[in-house]
Amino acid sequence: MAVYITGDTHGDFSRLGIFARTMGIRKEKGRERDICIVLGDAGLNYFGDIRDVKTKNEVSRLPFDLFCIHGNHEMRPETVGGYEQAKWHGGIVYRQKEFPHLLVARDGEIYDFAGKKTLVIGGAYSVDKDYRLAHGYRWFPDEQPSTEIKQRVEGKLNEIGWETDIVLSHTCPLKYQPTETFIHGLDQSKVDSTTEIWLDGIEDRLKYQKWYCGHYHVDKRIDKVEFLFQSIRLFG
Repeated sequence: MAVYITGDTHGDFSRLGIFARTMGIRKEKGRERDICIVLGDAGLNYFGDIRDVKTKNEVSRLPFDLFCIHGNHEMRPETVGGYEQAKWHGGIVYRQKEFPHLLVARDGEIYDFAGKKTLVIGGAYSVDKDYRLAHGYRWFPDEQPSTEIKQRVEGKLNEIGWETDIVLSHTCPLKYQPTETFIHGLDQSKVDSTTEIWLDGIEDRLKYQKWYCGHYHVDKRIDKVEFLFQSIRLFG
């Protein structure tokens, strides 16, 4: 079994299909499926109607399990309904019976991927919030981690002694923000950076090997932090 990782897909999974064909990845009876991690904004739960179901039917044809971090352009599975919690790779995931290979991470869980202890922290602020609301696009008020989620994450870190192998998040610690990707002309003083500030405090204290982020639509490495968008990497 191989584990791959990529950035935001926003409902367009064509690059994953091309990647699977190029790599010769197939569904094989009796063999554990490969995994592809999407670092938020997968786009499987954006519309909340039949359009999402159509996307899920199409994505289910991919030959690997899709493991999605929560982003800021999608509903949380608790809001969607029809999701059940299940144990998977050492942690709790959200899964719908109709789509058993499309999994959503639970923030604050620790998963075992390729022998790596992996912490997940989803969510982010939408800098395009006002534009979306003004033009009739969907915006989700619970896009950022709540106080409850933050407490769950910090509680898990206390349990494991603030040491893990890998961190998966949608946005990044404040100090690592790729400022070159910021929208030109946007007043940054109006941007809510509380999630990034909180992650900054976690990163300062946490002992880890690697941290993966999405959200910024860039492929870039800074120290032990790697941002992914179009690239698909072998995990870890």
